[in-house]
Amino acid sequence: YISGQTVVDFVALPDTQAYIEKHYPGSATTISTRTGQQWLQKLEWRYGKKKVGMYIDGHECEDVVAYCKAFCERWKEYEKHMVTYDNDGNIAFIPSGFYVKQWPRFRLVLATHDESTFYARDRRKNYWAPKNAPAIPERKGEGPSLMTSDCMTNEWGRLSCGEEEDDQAQIFFEAGNQHDGYFSGEDLLKQVENAIDIFNSKCNGTMTALFMFDNATTHQKRSPDALSAQKMVKNPKLGWTPTPNGPKMRDGQFANGEVQHFHFPEDHLTMPGWFKGSEQILKEQ
Repeated sequence: YISGQTVVDFVALPDTQAYIEKHYPGSATTISTRTGQQWLQKLEWRYGKKKVGMYIDGHECEDVVAYCKAFCERWKEYEKHMVTYDNDGNIAFIPSGFYVKQWPRFRLVLATHDESTFYARDRRKNYWAPKNAPAIPERKGEGPSLMTSDCMTNEWGRLSCGEEEDDQAQIFFEAGNQHDGYFSGEDLLKQVENAIDIFNSKCNGTMTALFMFDNATTHQKRSPDALSAQKMVKNPKLGWTPTPNGPKMRDGQFANGEVQHFHFPEDHLTMPGWFKGSEQILKEQ
């Protein structure tokens, strides 16, 4: 790191001292730390916290590059169906009609989704106070939290069709075991279903919404019967399901495309309808 003392040390170097004596005979050859800081400001250096850019770890991986490339190619097709705007809110592009077979409504409207969490003690730290203001004790931690989740569009801003709670795509969520629990995939699905109804009421069935989400864990919910080796039990078990009281795990398939049943048939002599277990499933492979 560079500091005012770094400039002081540089000026004190023998080579620097010789240069000063040669070009500025009789000049002072030492400076203070404060002078070093002023020189840095003169050179348009600024003192402050380090700026953090985008994280690059993993961006160069082959699977990530392939994913981004496929996303960009698909986005180019989506963009042909969108009205786009410039930074001043003026229309920059209006799509011209052409035949498409992917969806019945030609125009797409991008609806972005995001979440933010606010904490009770996440507030202004610097403020004006009387000279003799006492120090007030505070509890440790960030305090209670409130999460908000909402959808935005270029056309209408926040996605809503009225003032009532059900007319708003936005939801508020108090996380914690003693409050609303923790925001899950089920909560997101419920929110999106309401957002779709709001969108359809806004456009009266003349446009299609394209919802965009980031890759947060709650946004990548798997089907309740999805295949998962991590959750499988090793040995056969009666009534086993991936989640308590959930549906049975779906069947898999062999390398040749044939269905591989993960449960013994109902007419099995000793284990009718039992889940086979990962060991038996691997043996069949």
